[in-house]
Amino acid sequence: RTLKVNFLQWEYCLVFGGMGQIYFYLKGRKECAFLKTCLLPDQIEKLTKHLPPRTIGYPRTLVYGTGKHGTSLKTLYRTMTGLDTPVLMVIKDSDGQVFGALAAEPFKVSDGFYGTGETFVFTFCPEFEVFKWTGDNMFFIKGDMDSLAFGGGGGEFALWLDGDLYHARSHSCKTFGNRTLSKKEDFFIQDIEIWAFE
Repeated sequence: RTLKVNFLQWEYCLVFGGMGQIYFYLKGRKECAFLKTCLLPDQIEKLTKHLPPRTIGYPRTLVYGTGKHGTSLKTLYRTMTGLDTPVLMVIKDSDGQVFGALAAEPFKVSDGFYGTGETFVFTFCPEFEVFKWTGDNMFFIKGDMDSLAFGGGGGEFALWLDGDLYHARSHSCKTFGNRTLSKKEDFFIQDIEIWAFE
């Protein structure tokens, strides 16, 4: 069946496939075919309410997806080149759990932490929760060629991804005051999507 939805102020059609998969067709985009998405319609609606005001009204673009781009952090960084917009990372793990982060700016290799207090992490595991900046520190995002991390303090990251975008970890951290975003602290990534607001 097909359902017309407004995703982050961007209309597209959701097509419900077998095995609980959902695909979307981006309306008005000749080059786009049906693409799989990690988010369910109710998850989209809940997450949209927490996005920064400066993202409202802008078209949304899927700039990175493991189905299209493969599983490489280097490729992920390359897809961010030239972007000047917040980005939304959505992760689905091998247990089918969905969680992620909203970054105030595109992901990049950095010597230290970067980002602003707009950055947050979220989870739908088992219920939807958003963890925003506590003000305790400014350890928002840290990127190098071997890993990408969100949050810090107390020796742990809210979310850490390896260079192959396969193995990852989630712990509580002081930056966001979050709990573990996934069912397990160590997990394997099934899919990643990154959406730009431009």
